[in-house]
Parts: sequence; structure tokens; C-alpha cells
Amino acid sequence: MKKASIVVLASALACINTLAQNPYLPLWEYIPDGEPYLFEDPDNPGKMRVYVYGSHDSLIKEYCGREQVVWSTPEDDLTAWRYDGVIFESKKDAEGNWLYENHQGDILYAPDVTVREENGKKVYYLFPNNQANGRKNMIAKSDRPDGPFEVCNWNPSDPAKTVGVLDFDPAVFVDDDGRVYGYWGFERSFGAELDPNTMATVKPGTEIITDMVSARRQEGVFRFFEASSLRKIKDKYVFVYSRYTEEGEFGLPASNYTLAYAWSNNPLGPFTYGGTIIDGRARGVDEIGNIVPTATMGGNTHGGILEIAGQWYVFYHRQCGTDEFSRQAMVAPIEVKVTEGPDGKVEISEGEYTSEGFAIGGLDPLATYSAGIACWYTGPEPIEQNYPRFMFSGSYVEALRHDVTGYENPYDPTINSNIVVNNTDGSIVGYKYFNFDKTNGLECDLMLALDAVPAGIDGTIDIMVDSPWESCGGKKVGSMKLVKEMPKKKRVLLADVSSLTELKGKHAIYLVISSEVKSQSVCEIHTIGFRKK
Repeated sequence: MKKASIVVLASALACINTLAQNPYLPLWEYIPDGEPYLFEDPDNPGKMRVYVYGSHDSLIKEYCGREQVVWSTPEDDLTAWRYDGVIFESKKDAEGNWLYENHQGDILYAPDVTVREENGKKVYYLFPNNQANGRKNMIAKSDRPDGPFEVCNWNPSDPAKTVGVLDFDPAVFVDDDGRVYGYWGFERSFGAELDPNTMATVKPGTEIITDMVSARRQEGVFRFFEASSLRKIKDKYVFVYSRYTEEGEFGLPASNYTLAYAWSNNPLGPFTYGGTIIDGRARGVDEIGNIVPTATMGGNTHGGILEIAGQWYVFYHRQCGTDEFSRQAMVAPIEVKVTEGPDGKVEISEGEYTSEGFAIGGLDPLATYSAGIACWYTGPEPIEQNYPRFMFSGSYVEALRHDVTGYENPYDPTINSNIVVNNTDGSIVGYKYFNFDKTNGLECDLMLALDAVPAGIDGTIDIMVDSPWESCGGKKVGSMKLVKEMPKKKRVLLADVSSLTELKGKHAIYLVISSEVKSQSVCEIHTIGFRKK
């Protein structure tokens, strides 16, 4: 059995429930570019697990890391995510010599994985997106979905190089007939049928398809940017990718923070544009009806789609903190409809950016959550972006880098947290959605509890349901006061929100911050939850 350095235990004693909602992995873990797959559990034959393969934002001051790790969970329990450890590093050449004198490895970007049968056994291929010169087309293989993976396409003429055609953001798909196809590209899209004998080179007698779909600087609606991903659904081939929106599209500036899809009757096209699957800006509407980003306004995204137990999801990532180097794994339910036949089509609904994650029935109001699962955080002024930095006039989720050494449970509340900071006058922090069926009709008072650190200034936090503004259908259900005399240490802030016991079903909760002192945070918010009194 493969050993991992951290074991995930879904402890019923943990005071913070963080096993299903967004981000769905522990909040100290930064896994962007997640490609989801359903593979058989090698240690429990016949049982399936969901595996997420992504890059690893461990370098902190630049994208990604020098190792790739994998997390997985049983198909029938999307709350039991387990760290399966490091599955690949690129540190040595084909002869076992260090690639670098300092023994560091190559930086590895957004990967992909595929599987096929060889001589009656499953063989898994990892495409680690190594962008080091001479190794950009690197592939590795393993007899397990959780690795370890070993490079299998070294160049026989140069032990430090690999051979093949794949390049940036590779995606590889094995069709039902065993034929293999590769996709890659940055600012331009490429596709090719691969030689099944190498899994890396173009099949003899075929050619690379250049501009498989149009890129953002070309004519056409596709506006491909990066992040190729391919799935076959029934008789259709679905190409998911990062799309660079047009200036003013959706009422917002141009951005590559969206995933879109296209579909075809053939693995290499021609493709028909489908639409947006997820928008990482969390498009919303302000009080006067303008379209606004309600989370970080820009960044990149990368992911894929997967059906789990009859429900389709889009996997993507969000930006966290004040730069683009702390990205967290996110998920949203989507609907996928395929009309089969040569004149058929694929229709995929756009997912909503929420705090729910896999808790698609709504968050449990009587659980306690890290404040960092907020899906709405806006300030009095729009976010300013100066790549790769973001400047916030109001609330945002801070990217914390916890030392997890010695913790048996990665969901331990001591380390499993992101806090919401810079809660200035005019800021709004929102959570979509809580399901209030459990608290409906309670005969006791219901309180909203925030674990917070006051900042030493006077302020108010109004609790709103359904909208931050009464003019847009919101309702104020409670309020908290902060006074400058409060010690600047963690304490529980309480507000009576008993009117929420009249509600059923899913509703959004918003914290609206006000203060006479402008441009200064009234507090840090560490956790949020409701409790009976």
C-alpha cells in the first residue's frame, strides 16, 4: 500500500466542518489546475475513488511547485478527502544524475493523467507539464493512480532530455477504440493523434492540428487562452479550456478567469463553441444593477468536468490572498445534456461560484466554518490589479501558510483556516448558501457567532439574508457592535438572528460592515456559524 505523509481523518470531534464545502480541500493546501478523474481504488478492487491531479502552489512567490501531489476520496463520500502524497518530481536524468547541482527539481505546472490497459493491466500516464528546456514533453507512468510515476520517454541521445510533441498545459485522451489524442497550447491551441507506442509522439501518417479552436487574438468566438482538457460524453467530445473573454463581455473587463467548453463529433474537431462553464470572478450585481465581480476580479483558472454518482461537477480554482500564487481547489455542480447523433449537440449549464462545494444541498447552519469559505468579498471601491498583485479596498480572504508538521488530521481547526481580513467600512462578506431546514421552527433563540479579532475601532456588522441590500430584497436579521475599547484578541461576537428560524431551504448570508473610521478594518473574521441559545 502506498504511504502518505499525512492521513486525513474525518473527525466528528472537529469544531470546524470543512470536509465538503468550497474550497473542498484543507484550507492550508493550494492545489490549482485540478483535473478530476474516477479511477478504481487499487487497494479496494471494485471500489472507485475520485482523484484530483493539479499543480502545487508551494513556491509561494511564483506559480506552482517542484512536486505534484494527489488527493482522493471515495466516489460515495465526497467529504473524506485523503492526501495520497507526492506522486512525481523531476530531479534526476535518465541515468540517475541530479539535473541541478542544488538537487532541486524542475517546476511542474498544470498536469493531466490518463489510463489504458496494457497486457491486461491498467497503466496510468502522467503528463506533468514540465516546462524546463528539453523536458517540456515529459511523460511518466505508474501501475497505480496515486503513483509514484516514473519518466518513460527519455531521449536515447541525451539523458537529460525527453522526446515528444506535447507542450504547455498538456491534455491526453484515450478513446474507446484505443486511439490516443493529445491537446496543448498557450494563446494558440494544438491537437494531434499520438502514437500509442510512445504516448508522446505524433502517430505516423498524421499531422498536428494547429489552431484547433480560435485563440483570443484570432477571429472567432472560442478565444482560447490555455488549460486544455478533453472528455468524451456519450458520442460527443467535449473540450474544456480557459477562455479569454472579450472586453465588456458580461459587463466586465476582459479576463482569462473563466472556463468554457466546445464540442465535436470527432476528437480533433471541428468544434462548436458551447459557452462558459464557470467564472472565477463570481459575477454578481451591485445595488444599482451593475454587473460586478464579487470575489477576486482576475487571475487564471484551469480544470475539468466529471460525473460522480449521477451529478456533474466542474472543478476549477480560485485566487486567494493578494497575488496569484495561492490558488485553492473549487467545485460547482453543473448540468450536462447531450443530444446524440451527427446532428446532436452538448449543452452545459454555467456553474455558480458558491461556498457550498460538494454540499450542494446547502451548508449546515449549526456547523462552524472557517470564514475563508466566503464566496463574496467586496469593498467600497473596486479591486485594483497590477499583475500579479491585487489591491483590496475592503474584505478579502488571506492566504495562510500553516506548518502542518505533526498534525494527523489535516482538517484540524488549528491549521485548517483562512481568515477574512481588511473588513473596512463598505465591505461585504457573503456565504452562499446555508440550508435553514434544520433550524426552521426552532423554539429557542438562534445566534450567529463570529470568531473574530477586533481592531480597536468602532464599527457595526449587519447580518443580511438573501441580499446585502434591502432595496434588492435583502432583510436585516441581526447586528453586531464593535467598540474601540475591545481588546485586540480573539473573541466570539454574537448576534440574535432568531427570525431566520422562519426560513426553509437555501439562503445566502451577508455580513455588511460599516464604520465612521474609513479605510481601516474593524476586525479579522476567523470562523462563522450559527448556534442555539
